[in-house]
Amino acid sequence: MKDIGRLALVLTLVTAVSALLLALVELVTRDAIAHQRELVTLNALQSVLPPADNEPNKDTVALPVKDSKGNDVETVFYRGRKDGKISGIAFETVAPDGYSGNIKIMVGIDAEGKVTGISILQHAETPGLGAKAADASWTDQFKGKGLGDAKWSVKKDGGDFDQITAATITPRAIVGAIRRGLEFFKANQAAIVGG
Repeated sequence: MKDIGRLALVLTLVTAVSALLLALVELVTRDAIAHQRELVTLNALQSVLPPADNEPNKDTVALPVKDSKGNDVETVFYRGRKDGKISGIAFETVAPDGYSGNIKIMVGIDAEGKVTGISILQHAETPGLGAKAADASWTDQFKGKGLGDAKWSVKKDGGDFDQITAATITPRAIVGAIRRGLEFFKANQAAIVGG
């Protein structure tokens, strides 16, 4: 009986020390992680937005968007301006139905709602297959496309966008997420552009 009490005490001490160490590591790395996330966002904004003379990461509007589970999630729309006029808007969208889970995408559009670029921010797709969706050779096919001038599905499903050999689930998820983002933009354009 004494041994059980001693083991419980040792286990409690080990757990407490481990929790303290994890808390300290989180505290020390919090700012560095936030800075890295900001850099990823800035790089993505530069790659998807048309030329702008403002700082789009500081010219934003946030709106609630329903996620795949029906929950309200705040989505930030970054507004690029050239000579004071909106030259483009960027926003993050998530494809919840990727082969290996969520795929985060930064989408850039011009003032008319046509895609100026996309950047895959985060994914866990299979290397050499679904991960090819992050390659410019695949993402460039979206440039210049808007809701009204493309069939927003992969060619295998009768749409206008290429799938990736042996990895159709990933392209389907990305195309669907971009389409939903464009539809949300169209339905809320006045609040996003004028907000």
